[in-house]
Amino acid sequence: MKAIFSKILVAFMAVIILASCSEDFLNEPKPTDGVSEPVVFSSRAGVEAFISGIMRNFRGQYTNVDSAGLNSIFFARTVKGNDIIQANNWFGFDYANDNREPTYRRTSFTWNYCFYMINQANALINGVEASTVLADADKKELMAYGYALRGFFYHQLVMEFAPTYSFDQNFPAPPIYKSLSTTGNGMSTVKEVYDLIVDDLTKAVDGLNSSRLGKSYINKNVANGILAQVYQVMGNWPGAEAAAKAAYGGNTAAVLNAAGYRAGFNDYSNVEWIWGSAQSSDQSNYYWGFPHVGTDFTTTSYTSTHINVDFASLFSATDVRRLFQLRSATLPVTDFRYWITSKFKFTFDADHPIIRSSEMILIEAEALQRQTKDLQAHDLLYTLQKNRDVNAIRSTNTGPALLEEILVERRKELYAEVGVEWFDAKRLRRGITRTGNHRIKAAANLTADDKKFFLKIPQAEIDANDLIEESINANR
Repeated sequence: MKAIFSKILVAFMAVIILASCSEDFLNEPKPTDGVSEPVVFSSRAGVEAFISGIMRNFRGQYTNVDSAGLNSIFFARTVKGNDIIQANNWFGFDYANDNREPTYRRTSFTWNYCFYMINQANALINGVEASTVLADADKKELMAYGYALRGFFYHQLVMEFAPTYSFDQNFPAPPIYKSLSTTGNGMSTVKEVYDLIVDDLTKAVDGLNSSRLGKSYINKNVANGILAQVYQVMGNWPGAEAAAKAAYGGNTAAVLNAAGYRAGFNDYSNVEWIWGSAQSSDQSNYYWGFPHVGTDFTTTSYTSTHINVDFASLFSATDVRRLFQLRSATLPVTDFRYWITSKFKFTFDADHPIIRSSEMILIEAEALQRQTKDLQAHDLLYTLQKNRDVNAIRSTNTGPALLEEILVERRKELYAEVGVEWFDAKRLRRGITRTGNHRIKAAANLTADDKKFFLKIPQAEIDANDLIEESINANR
């Protein structure tokens, strides 16, 4: 952690906003790359500026094109499955399920980026808590924001660096930090990390409200959405049902817009988006903006992402989500480049989806089915299906067959967005078998509880942290 847990740095925009917070700051020369804690935490405006700097790091280029921000983690998960095919490009090693060794960029980026964001969350929580000038109501809300951030990124970490929750709760998991530190902690366990995540998100839901600075920021709905995903992994189905419903509001008619599905997935003002990462032309992530860049075949030269013919066959002709077209009329159906998608429109200001209402509806539907409330689950599922396809026919599925229908609907609804196929296979302890026209098949298959579902601990962390044993990767 020595390289990660350092002094608080605030984005340049935060410096401009905070300049008005302190005459001393204006009059006394200061370093231009940071703002002192007393200035940041002396007003709500100062803290909100700090939060804006944190949120900017969701979408910047952290180290490289395939290691840019949160979208890089999501897209690496996406290409490990069966539904999406990746050319031998930036995410080619992830596609081959061969990118988990302790010295590889995927491993070091995911570890360092998530801990960097956790460090920022801790700076926010600790700074607000220690402030003597912020009002109590402001402190509760602003600390809740930090808890939501920390819970979210610890969930990404434990998903990426350990087996799933139901496999072995005592399995070594990433270290836990609740405050800023210049020394490393030892490994935790999967259970300890999930205990922290649930505690953080519960406090976040309690402390936040529906208001926020914009859809790229966290509010109570977003915190509930994150908690629903966590409970989904943990198998807490009453909790998942309640949190998912609270996240989208419980009124499906108000949060579903079939026409918007064809708009290009580049505008977070869409009514279906609960949380998205906003882009602007002057602060763009340019050509590391996957999935938009990877699926674009008109503007960029990457042309790297294709659709499995078997997955494309799951969509009816009248489904608004069937946004597939031939790459070339001369390609045989066995060619991995056969289908492309126009789901994502690439522009330099293309926003990235993080949580959408349809995901929450499907989490609620799964949670209902898991509690043997099949009729309610099917009603909810059919509401989404009918919105997406005017000719949808309600199935007669119940029990396990209904669960499988919900899982397929999750893949159809969320493909290439957040790595849903990988997420579901991991949490449900299932394998992923490549079919169709994949360019790499058997060599990239994943068995149930496959170690390739998680990454090894970065060698740089082992070298820098005396409390992590050299042998930590022996059973990974």
